[in-house]
Amino acid sequence: MSYMLLIVEPTHQRFERGEAKGRELYDQMVRFSADLKERGKLLAVESLTSQNDAVRVQVRDGQPKLLDGPFAEAKEMIGGFFLLTCETREEAVEIAQACPAAAWCTVEVRKLGPCFL
Repeated sequence: MSYMLLIVEPTHQRFERGEAKGRELYDQMVRFSADLKERGKLLAVESLTSQNDAVRVQVRDGQPKLLDGPFAEAKEMIGGFFLLTCETREEAVEIAQACPAAAWCTVEVRKLGPCFL
């Protein structure tokens, strides 16, 4: 089964910790990713830039609506993800608990499946 770990972080966190600390934490995540890959658990991993350069797209009644970031109403953002192959939900949760980001963010575990469930 495939599971996604979503790294949910406060929007202000990256600015407050600064680049040097951010690079240190990023290196921890790279090492964590390498371990998952070596164990055959990692399908994909990516880090996302700040939502400052993001855009939200909606189409209603055929009319597109674009909203450029940063998004004032947002208190959290998705900072990245891990796509894993795991035998059980419990295994995915164990991996999430070992994720370094769990110390400064929230790691949300989601099973991949159809959006109608």
